[in-house]
Amino acid sequence: MRVNVGQAKTELSKLLARVEAGDEVEIARDGVPVARLVRVAPPTPGSRFLAAGGSLSGAIEIADDFELSDAEIDALLGDDA
Repeated sequence: MRVNVGQAKTELSKLLARVEAGDEVEIARDGVPVARLVRVAPPTPGSRFLAAGGSLSGAIEIADDFELSDAEIDALLGDDA
């Protein structure tokens, strides 16, 4: 599906619903495609922490005697993490 910029601005919620349903939406300016809306892959467990890692580089230190495994940390944080 292709829409122009004005239509994309006024119908963004509807376009996102189509993308969530699996459609791809191209956005065109003066008939020339400039962007594509596509569904992103669902996040994997722990990906939220990996994404933040770059912005926290050097800000967090882990003690040498820290012994919890990733599985133990996941169990402590629960399904919300």
